[in-house]
Amino acid sequence: MGVMPTEQALAAAREADLDLVEVAPNERPPVCRIMDFGKFKYQQKKKHGKSHAHQTKIKEIRFRPKTGEHDIEFKLNQARGFLSHKDKVIVSVVFRGREIAHVDEGRRVIEHVMKQLEDIAKVEASPQQQGKRITCTLVPR
Repeated sequence: MGVMPTEQALAAAREADLDLVEVAPNERPPVCRIMDFGKFKYQQKKKHGKSHAHQTKIKEIRFRPKTGEHDIEFKLNQARGFLSHKDKVIVSVVFRGREIAHVDEGRRVIEHVMKQLEDIAKVEASPQQQGKRITCTLVPR
């Protein structure tokens, strides 16, 4: 509409049953638009809300040395989902009672999990035994 006095712009906005909104107050002359102010504020809020970044969460997948093959596959699919959402995954094998005598079985389980997930994850912390559990941290590629 070009440069016009404020009174004339306000009259044009009232005629269109809309608001006169100042969009660039620091310019000379200030830039205004005739629009629905409520709709403008809603769109600004919506645009601002999308900009927040994903917070990386730490998810844990627990196994036991005697965990069945199907159960391992099911938990691997869950881990894949977590990794595809850019979350870290802690894989842990927990020993109870006398299972601690079979640490090699637990290591076999954790190595199998790491091998299955190597296409979408890299090892941040290699497997370590801490008391009655072996843990390993995987991060998305």
